[in-house]
Amino acid sequence: MNQERNILYISLTLSISFVIVGVLFNDWLEDQAGVFLDIAVTNFNWFYLLVGTFFVGFCLFLMFSKFGDIRLGNDSEKPVYSTLSWITMLFSAGMGVGLVFWGVAEPVSHYTNPISGEGYTSQSANDAMTSSFFHWGVHPWALFGIVALGLAYFHFRKKLPFAISSLFHPLLGERIYGPFGKTIDILSVFITAVGVASTFGLSTIQITNGMNAQWGIPNTITLQLGVISFATLLFLVSSWTGLDKGIKFLSNLNMIIMGVLLIFLLSVGPLKQILEVLISNMGNYVGNIVPMTLRMEAFDDGANKWIGNWTIFYWAWWTTWAPFVGSFIARISRGRTLRQFVIGVLIVPSVISFIWFSVMGGSSIHLIHDLGHTALAESVNANVDGAMFAFLEYYPLNSVLAVITLMLIFIFFITSADSATFVLGMLSSNGNPNPSRLVKMVWGLLTAGAAVVFIMAGGLEAVRSISIVIAIPFTIISVFICWALFKELKKDIMTQHNVVLSEQYNDTSNIDTSNINNRV
Repeated sequence: MNQERNILYISLTLSISFVIVGVLFNDWLEDQAGVFLDIAVTNFNWFYLLVGTFFVGFCLFLMFSKFGDIRLGNDSEKPVYSTLSWITMLFSAGMGVGLVFWGVAEPVSHYTNPISGEGYTSQSANDAMTSSFFHWGVHPWALFGIVALGLAYFHFRKKLPFAISSLFHPLLGERIYGPFGKTIDILSVFITAVGVASTFGLSTIQITNGMNAQWGIPNTITLQLGVISFATLLFLVSSWTGLDKGIKFLSNLNMIIMGVLLIFLLSVGPLKQILEVLISNMGNYVGNIVPMTLRMEAFDDGANKWIGNWTIFYWAWWTTWAPFVGSFIARISRGRTLRQFVIGVLIVPSVISFIWFSVMGGSSIHLIHDLGHTALAESVNANVDGAMFAFLEYYPLNSVLAVITLMLIFIFFITSADSATFVLGMLSSNGNPNPSRLVKMVWGLLTAGAAVVFIMAGGLEAVRSISIVIAIPFTIISVFICWALFKELKKDIMTQHNVVLSEQYNDTSNIDTSNINNRV
């Protein structure tokens, strides 16, 4: 009990200290984050790229290997949630807000400022979509999946506590219950809190930009604080209702609204071109995934800077989300086989992301490249936070679409926050799968406060800098998670093999004995 309290108190202290430093020493935090960011991107970009590649390969290996039939739970268990609800919940927790934020902004940014060559060309348009597919494809879900798979396996099948330290049981043994294991748990909770707060900050900025574009409300710090306060109240209410009511309902509602928005834009947009973008760039993505994954430009500082600002930032950002999203996915994945898990966590969400970017990114580039609306590109480059709303102005019923988009962002915001408080409660309560409401409320208020710090520290640039710095230690931890998981899976297969041999031996013994008795 003391160790459980220590995890909660120490992780809370670290998170509160981060908020206090951010408020009192705002400029210093921004400057220091920038310094560490330069060091990380300049000296460790190769590490992020190699680790991301390794995680994808490891997940695909598990899916096609003999380990794929192992179930996350007892051999006879069935999945707790239907496949549809499972997909909607893991997708809403994992990417919802980010997709809305970057759906237009990233493809247009790549189209106008490509990694190499000239912008505003057919080649940069194709490359822009392929790069967007790459950043939102299997790589982030592999980062989430490693943590999720390990937690679900060790908790539901091996009956260990629902804590990040449990993933190291094959390497550390009973020491996971000591200071070393608890240090891992504390670090994981802190990284989760910072990662979640970064997305809250992005969501708030996008919501207030939308309100400014739609109704002319000045986008001030007061408005942003008001949005955070209102959203915090709503997700705390949702968190109070529990996992099966609040999060499940909101996740399903998210996907419905998202589907309505996509169908409308498909019906009034360049349908043929969108389908061509989807199909051709899925082919480009699959065919070029290895070169893109390992791409570094040793003699081109401009290209290296592009890779650092986009690919390395994303890999680091996903890593800060890995403890949170991974824990949440693990919590709802009981009863599925490893093969079902990898298909559901890697492949299905990636395809949904491809469809989203084809509609949003393909349509926005069509407006600029084919129809000559270069003002959209200028608007996106001047204010990436308001890119989605600038794009919707070129469509009929744009006022209605803007309101629907605001609803989508807001509900994704609440869903992610709700899931986050649930996970933070679990991880800081020694893996309790049903944390107390009080603990969830405390973490909800704290992450909201950290979101305010990100906004005060400079918005997107602060998120970019601090996320990469915070992610470094957990990236290293994730490599050891793969080692520990593989080691335990091998033992599991060996145990199953021995059981089968034992049963066959017993059956043979029974048959022989029967024959002998009959002869007698």
